[in-house]
Amino acid sequence: MGSEKVDVIAHRGEHIECPENTLPGIEKAIALGADWVEIDVRTSKDGAFVLMHDAGVERTTGGKGQVVDLTLEEIRRLDAGSMKPGFAGTKVPTLDEALRGMRGRCGVYLDAKRISAAAIVTGLKKQGMLERCVVYGGLPLMRDLTGMGYGFLGMPEAVSVEVSKRIVSELQVRTIAFDARDFRQEIVAVAREAKKGIFVDRLGPADTKEFWLEAVRMGATGIQTDYPGELVQLIRH
Repeated sequence: MGSEKVDVIAHRGEHIECPENTLPGIEKAIALGADWVEIDVRTSKDGAFVLMHDAGVERTTGGKGQVVDLTLEEIRRLDAGSMKPGFAGTKVPTLDEALRGMRGRCGVYLDAKRISAAAIVTGLKKQGMLERCVVYGGLPLMRDLTGMGYGFLGMPEAVSVEVSKRIVSELQVRTIAFDARDFRQEIVAVAREAKKGIFVDRLGPADTKEFWLEAVRMGATGIQTDYPGELVQLIRH
């Protein structure tokens, strides 16, 4: 059937009812039983690390501007809950706040949109989260983590058989990421043979029971979903 244990990864927290990439969304995902919470991290103009998927703040806060052009103080004035009923006044959290809320309760799947390897390691060390984190990003970031002695944190995209073989041979990662493009038997086989974790996105049209079960059959060790509560129930029963 595949993996004995399949972890549930809540994409941007629970963001169907709650605002994405916020503390309420993280709390709801944990309450639903998610094993991991995925967060997107960017760096502000003054070097602070905040949770934000898009480069700009418009879609999730109704504000204006790019994260890289705004200070932390300016970002904190934004309303990250304005697009969801009942969450007005919710602040954009810092990475430190998010990690503090997850520590000892779930794993953190850190999508490094714009943050350095050094900053990631420092933040994880501060909150004691080094052993319960995967960092998704490009190969340059993976190599930076490896050079610092923290290659085990990295989770690069599988991409192809050739790229996956290079990942296995050149990096010290414990987990490889897959999405709808590269979650194919021949690529998954590379990760399985190397005994790497297999975290697969089942988002959009693939975020259904049929595709979740297919992922389990193919050997996924973690499934990222927008419906963590439903996936938790499926896996438990």
